[in-house]
Amino acid sequence: MKTIGLLGGMSWESTVSYYQAINRGVNAALGGLHSARVMLASVDFAPIEAAQHRGDWDATAQMLVESARSVEAGGADFLLICTNTMHKLAPQIEAALSIPLLHIADATAEVLQADGVHRVGLLGTRFTMEQDFYVGRLRERFGMDVVVPEASDRDVVHAVIYDELCRGVVSDVSRARYVEIIAGLQAQGAQAVILGCTEIALLVQAEHTAVPLYDTTAIHAAAAVRHALS
Repeated sequence: MKTIGLLGGMSWESTVSYYQAINRGVNAALGGLHSARVMLASVDFAPIEAAQHRGDWDATAQMLVESARSVEAGGADFLLICTNTMHKLAPQIEAALSIPLLHIADATAEVLQADGVHRVGLLGTRFTMEQDFYVGRLRERFGMDVVVPEASDRDVVHAVIYDELCRGVVSDVSRARYVEIIAGLQAQGAQAVILGCTEIALLVQAEHTAVPLYDTTAIHAAAAVRHALS
């Protein structure tokens, strides 16, 4: 079994989901008392979030590269960045390592393609929804047609992530608002919606909407299990 490297803590709420899903996946595959071999670096999210919102991505990259190198030094065979947004810095992190990076957008797009989804809605932080590092990768590498909410709805999605979900707050009011926004993406022709922030699945699950949802945390974790056991 390969050792899975996790760069987590962004936020720790979703890193818990990663750890649980990966260990359950390994146990389901191998049975008995088997669990995953994991090397985890969990960062302090506060300075990273502050750097994100002031646009200081160089400082953020420096912090994450340092942590990613510690994961590699600890014996990880490959790395997952346990957040969609910080894949903005995937090129810098990948360049600093000698182990492979398992990209969350690639893992998600492969599942979408296998399911025959070509036009997909995207929810995430404002950075993920508005910048090209994620949407552009889906379009250019996988030919996906990506739609995002209108500006006011993007503000809502972003605020709920940082003000509530990253703090462990799960609100019925926010869930209802997200479901409305998901319906709006469907009205734009989305066949499905990517939960493109690793915390969103804490709020919205399949039973809350008829629109197919693709949980990037679960997809990324499942890809890690397959890679570790290959």
